[in-house]
Amino acid sequence: MSGDEDASRGRVLRKPGADNMIEQRPTEERRKASAALDEARLRQQAIGVRLRQMFDEVVSEPVPDEFLEILRKADKTAAEKG
Repeated sequence: MSGDEDASRGRVLRKPGADNMIEQRPTEERRKASAALDEARLRQQAIGVRLRQMFDEVVSEPVPDEFLEILRKADKTAAEKG
């Protein structure tokens, strides 16, 4: 057994100064980061909702007659060739 283990519990003991090697962020910083992430998620969700609304509006618009005529001509040409 090495000198780093606690014989009675079988756990590895931390060496003095090990906490200094791990970046410790104060609680306030973590709260700010969490709030910023929550805000970003809400913003992305709102953008997604609006994009879906816009897509639904475009899909429900009628197809212009000129475009339908172009499609009819293309179908007729394809049928004649095929």
